Amino acid sequence: MVQIHKILIANRAEIAVRIIRACRDLHIKSVAIYTEPDCECLHVKIADEAYQIGKDAIKGYLDIERIIEVAKACGADAIHPGYGFLSENYEFARACEESNIIFIGPKSEVIHKMGNKNIARKLMAQNGIPIVPGTEKLNSYSIDEIKIIAEKISYPVILKASGGGGGRGIRVVYKQEELENAFDSCKREALAYFKNDEVFMEKFVINPRHIEFQILGDNYGNIIHLCERDCSIQRRHQKIIEIAPCPSISDNLRKTMGVTAIAAAKAVGYTNAGTIEFLLDDYNRFYFMEMNTRIQVEHPVTEEITGVDLIVRQIRIAAGEILDIEQSDIKPRGFAIEARITAENVWKNFTPSVGKINEYYPALGPSVRVDSHIYKDYTIPPYYDSMLAKLIVRATSYDLAVNKLERALKEFTLDIRTTIPFLIAITKIKEFRRGYFDTSFIETHLQELLEKTQDYHHENKEEIVAVIAATLEKIKRGK
Repeated sequence: MVQIHKILIANRAEIAVRIIRACRDLHIKSVAIYTEPDCECLHVKIADEAYQIGKDAIKGYLDIERIIEVAKACGADAIHPGYGFLSENYEFARACEESNIIFIGPKSEVIHKMGNKNIARKLMAQNGIPIVPGTEKLNSYSIDEIKIIAEKISYPVILKASGGGGGRGIRVVYKQEELENAFDSCKREALAYFKNDEVFMEKFVINPRHIEFQILGDNYGNIIHLCERDCSIQRRHQKIIEIAPCPSISDNLRKTMGVTAIAAAKAVGYTNAGTIEFLLDDYNRFYFMEMNTRIQVEHPVTEEITGVDLIVRQIRIAAGEILDIEQSDIKPRGFAIEARITAENVWKNFTPSVGKINEYYPALGPSVRVDSHIYKDYTIPPYYDSMLAKLIVRATSYDLAVNKLERALKEFTLDIRTTIPFLIAITKIKEFRRGYFDTSFIETHLQELLEKTQDYHHENKEEIVAVIAATLEKIKRGK
């Protein structure tokens, strides 16, 4: 076991703040990096040290050479990548390894294998993990050959970028006439976002539930899961609300999926924190979707029901500590729900909101947690993801957790446009309150949600009606 004295956080905002706090709990020095537009961000203010790595808003956080250089110069023993940016970049992990800097995450070769969805699918199939029927990369095939493959799989099918993630590089195709345009569009987006235009095809599982299992593995082959999260409440493949544990699956199914998740992690020799994601259909058949080789945005709900600090565990495992908890020690306590509060205007097709925060009052009360990087007088920059805060609640039952979430959302005060009214509207839909929903929830209930959201806005009634009609028309056209 090695002693970690100083950690550089190769990230920004909420997750950087979360990691800095874990460092303080462990009496480890923290180092923040930032680009010029982020000079007033909270992670810069609270870290023990902070270094600017460029003027461009994004490029600095992706500059592997510069980040390694700063880590060496300040004497950091380790680097925590957070989520997003370089967190699943195997070249970054390898650069850390070659520089004798501890990368707080899995080995670079594991990130490489699981980062390519084609390789991951093949590896899972070889180890008996159920996967959705589909193909390897399609780029070498002609469009006529791809059409034949799609017919064999049967429509609807889904095209996915091999190196994708975060809802990017995905196209659902319902009929042959749509296939060529969807394939070309998917390749372009994949190349733009992931510098890899490889695309593969799967059978599209209609209206599944999105269930994922949190994994922890040490460097000695010990792997456990920390229960599941239901991430089915999504908009455009982006998660909005996450729940742990899933309120609508049986204990037997939970156990079977958990055993399978561990087998998937062992198949690749996984270490540190990661997530095995499954699609669950109406017949309780589940399929491996992907593995995230990093900490997830929604990790707090797992922490709340298990009492395990996942960031602290990541650091301790990276330092060589043996995992001292077994599967039998993991017993979920009640239910936790996380709502992502984003700076978006619901009534303008969820366009980002920017500007200065003059009024900020986060929700409080028993078993209410807020993970955030914002503060009064902070100016929201226009360059980054629009998430401002994660509101997490815990209660002894799912019904009570929903009540607590509704109450906390109503207390949460920000003087800019956010998705809080939309989130409150979700808590009022009976399917959500009962815990029976799938990934089509937002689309299915969009009109009802928009109508309920108007109670919290003051736009002209005619404008509200027009927005609802226009949004529904876009859905009908498949946009």
